[in-house]
Amino acid sequence: MNIYINTKYDIKKMKIASYIAKSVLEMIKPYVVPNITTQELNDICHEYIINKHNALPACLGYHGFPKSTCISVNEIICHGIPNKKKKLQNGDIVNIDITIVKDKYYADTSKMFIVGQPSTLAKKLCKVAKKSLYITFPIIKPGMLLNKIGRTIQKYINKTPFSIVEEYCGHGIGKNMHEIPYILHYNNNKKIILQEGMIFTIEPIINAGTKNVISMEDGWSVRTQDYNLSAQYEHTILVNKKGCEILTKRTEEKIQNIYVNN
Repeated sequence: MNIYINTKYDIKKMKIASYIAKSVLEMIKPYVVPNITTQELNDICHEYIINKHNALPACLGYHGFPKSTCISVNEIICHGIPNKKKKLQNGDIVNIDITIVKDKYYADTSKMFIVGQPSTLAKKLCKVAKKSLYITFPIIKPGMLLNKIGRTIQKYINKTPFSIVEEYCGHGIGKNMHEIPYILHYNNNKKIILQEGMIFTIEPIINAGTKNVISMEDGWSVRTQDYNLSAQYEHTILVNKKGCEILTKRTEEKIQNIYVNN
């Protein structure tokens, strides 16, 4: 397995792409309100990526995907297609997933938005999903077995009433949207060793009910089998000399940008 190790030039370009991707999520926050359609949110993101940053929305046309963003509401776990009929309602939880390409380098990030007043369950689910991502940052370092990421997430989620979706995973990213290695978010036996210069996403999907999911008729959207809520957070991460750097860290996040891990 030949995993690409990024050069200093690659990393510089990836930091630019990652800044653009995270800034889209920061920009869109005030617009995520009741009665706005997911198509309107998509269009705002599309125009911002192209006109503000002279970049491209990488999802648009990817294997035929018809929109510039993935917007997944409530029981939709991922790959939700924005449309004019889907209006956000008070209490909805919404994942907006942004992948951009700038100067042939890709960056990928997503977060949950809460519309109005959420239920207690929705708030707890989003909090747990975010923490399931955050707890991986203090362990990432060169020489570590990649599967420690999945084992760490699994151990945490097992202490909650929630479940981890196993069909979707994080991935290497750089000159392609999806590269090896693939990052499983549950206990697994993959024996890949992390190296300085690797860049990948971690993006656990956490369900309020069963981990089982169903692909929908549009060919893209995936929902929980039991129609329970789902939540996901995602960052693009660089393995550096002593730990890792969160390339897509947003300003509002109360986490470190760089982790030095012993």
